[in-house]
Amino acid sequence: MRDRVFTVAILGFTGGVILRSFLNPGFSFTLFLFFLSIAVLFLWFIQYKKSVLFVSLTIFFIALGVIRFDIADNNSSPLLESRVNSIIKTEATIVDEPDERENNVQLTAQLENIFIDGERFAVKTRMKITTDRYPPWEYGDKVILLGKLVKPKNFTNIETKKEFDYISYLEKDGVFYQMFYPKIELEAKGEGNFIKENLFAFKRAFLRNISRVIPEPASSLLGGLVVGAKQSLGQKLLDDFRIAGIIHVVVLSGYNVTIIAEALMRFFAFLPRVASLWLGAGSIVLFAVMTGAGATIVRASIMALLVILARATGRTSEITRALFIAGFLMVLFNPKILVFDISFQLSFLATLGLILFPPLLEKHFHFVPTKFQLREFALATISTQIFVLPLLLYKVGQLSLVALPVNLLVLMFVPLTMLFGFFTGVIGFLSIALSIPFAFITYGFLAYELKVVEIFASMPFASVQIDSFPLWLMLGMYGLYAWGIYKFWDKNNNPKVEP
Repeated sequence: MRDRVFTVAILGFTGGVILRSFLNPGFSFTLFLFFLSIAVLFLWFIQYKKSVLFVSLTIFFIALGVIRFDIADNNSSPLLESRVNSIIKTEATIVDEPDERENNVQLTAQLENIFIDGERFAVKTRMKITTDRYPPWEYGDKVILLGKLVKPKNFTNIETKKEFDYISYLEKDGVFYQMFYPKIELEAKGEGNFIKENLFAFKRAFLRNISRVIPEPASSLLGGLVVGAKQSLGQKLLDDFRIAGIIHVVVLSGYNVTIIAEALMRFFAFLPRVASLWLGAGSIVLFAVMTGAGATIVRASIMALLVILARATGRTSEITRALFIAGFLMVLFNPKILVFDISFQLSFLATLGLILFPPLLEKHFHFVPTKFQLREFALATISTQIFVLPLLLYKVGQLSLVALPVNLLVLMFVPLTMLFGFFTGVIGFLSIALSIPFAFITYGFLAYELKVVEIFASMPFASVQIDSFPLWLMLGMYGLYAWGIYKFWDKNNNPKVEP
């Protein structure tokens, strides 16, 4: 009974959030759902059928999901709405790490005041600013902006021919407006969160140490791997990573964090079990802190820690329930991530794949040697690749035919690259000369990884473009996954995940 109520609550709430993500039926519809759930509940008091009770609870939690999204959807400013497409002067604070691109930098700013006819009016919303890379701006800078206020617009990807819902993508982070190349005047520094400010300052110094001893583009790739640095690798190299099916390494998505967590666990597998688990979990926490503990990394790190817990206890069903509870709490905190944040979707599905798929595939991988944990690593890589594939085909439409070999060839060296890269940057604080031996080893790994991507991306059959991958087909594939897992569990009496 308790398990069914849990399932109904999760499915009902997420169903309500999904419904509200695409439709806005209005408050009267939500009120109707509440009254309908009460009416069905009265029917249950008459008939005492569990199915009737579950219908009532489902409707109730759908209504809660709709209401939660409504609350999160009310963050725009009426004062700014009336000045869209006009030149305005505002006071704002940069509240996130600058996102460096090839030709510009994007800043996320928290607007605090708008100046109208010499008077100051308080506003509270976020804006995305596109400006030149120089002069450099930092997290916590308080600035005066003078520029044209515009609303974000959706756009169609030239390569995939798919429309990207850029409006909703920004709104999930509370961003409702944009400015392109405004006049920016620095008013004060150090106005951000003290902890984040110091984390980002340490990251900048760490990246400077790396860039002194490792050339581009290897240093930018290492910055993305170790501390989630938002530095452009150049469009050509980014395209190669995308074609090779390993772009998640560059952008440090939730999917990438999950893979890295699995690799870290395999790296420490030679130690006693307790030490391996503690070091693996500690490494993931340190990794999250090193990246500045952004929302995407925190979500992915929580899910990765759940995988470690699954391997420590060997109880797949309980840890699967914990994963859904974690996902539910994340959606409760920010309901817009469920539909509009692909990083959340990928990290959730990748973690679920790591928990559920290895027992199904293990018997087919006896040909892979167990030495250096190769079999386990191959299982983890293939499990996540299979589980995220339908979503990637639906969202991106690009199918990399070389993704599996590239991921196997590259990801097994990611932990060592990160380890020696971390030593390179940290020892650089003491002496650049002492960091050179570690930089030499790190550059060897990076050069190998870049070469693998270059070779496979240059193959004529490396990827194919799927212009139309319908929603029903994606849902059908995940339905088949669910059926196969259910049948396997039923046949094997809920198999355990062996550590």
